[in-house]
Amino acid sequence: MSAVLIASAGILCYTENKCSVLILKGRFFMLEQLKDIVRRAGAIMLDASVAESDITAKEGHANFVTVYDVAVQRFLRKELSALLPKAAFLGEEEDCQIKAGSGYTFVVDPIDGTTNFICGYQMSAVSVGLALDGEVLMGVVYNPFRDEMYWAEKGKGAFLNGKRLQIRDRGLKDGVVCFGTSPYNPEYTDSTFALLKKLLPHTMDLRRQGSAALDICYVAANRNVLFFECILSPWDYAAASCILREAGGVLMTMDGEPADLNVKTSIMAGAPAAIREFLQLK
Repeated sequence: MSAVLIASAGILCYTENKCSVLILKGRFFMLEQLKDIVRRAGAIMLDASVAESDITAKEGHANFVTVYDVAVQRFLRKELSALLPKAAFLGEEEDCQIKAGSGYTFVVDPIDGTTNFICGYQMSAVSVGLALDGEVLMGVVYNPFRDEMYWAEKGKGAFLNGKRLQIRDRGLKDGVVCFGTSPYNPEYTDSTFALLKKLLPHTMDLRRQGSAALDICYVAANRNVLFFECILSPWDYAAASCILREAGGVLMTMDGEPADLNVKTSIMAGAPAAIREFLQLK
């Protein structure tokens, strides 16, 4: 089965097996449309003024959702459904925790780093990945507070605000290691901090920034040499995984296995040399 989307700039054709672009008038790329949608979603975050009444607790320790998380996700679902009507939608909020099965699936975190967003840290991002049969083909991660947009398409490289990203292959001692504390799952607290204690002497330093999507993109941008967290959901890392891999980085579980978009899992992401050293130390 195939379908055709008609846009003012051209026609985007997609099939069950691949995406292709047919240029009719000027240049039309699906990725450009996706970036525009994500940027407009970021504008909702910039306009937000979070009050206590806007915050609701979810299951798990310190797990919050704001009215803005929901508003951004609803905006994205509407816009992405118009962009690619046949695609499924896997999102963090409301009733969108589906499986990333066969065909196309958008994997969305409307605000990655909600606690940062609530507290005004300005280290939060809109994260949108497009997967086909469980493999992420495109990813866009946007921090509107810094106006930094990361994007990638499989086989076409990774970019930050138009500048191509290429990882420098460094070991742990040559960079900063970022980590997540898995705050919603306190059973991982002791093992996380035990590993950090072991890692610290082998690194320049450690950082906890509060957004897995941005932490992984920071690896792609050579700001971090490695990131890890003991348990994440697919929307936390899907888009960033494409960006990292296209920049020359490695992403897998902390056991060295491929990450599965249909399950919560540990994640490590880094330069190849740093990943090898991390696996030896842990």
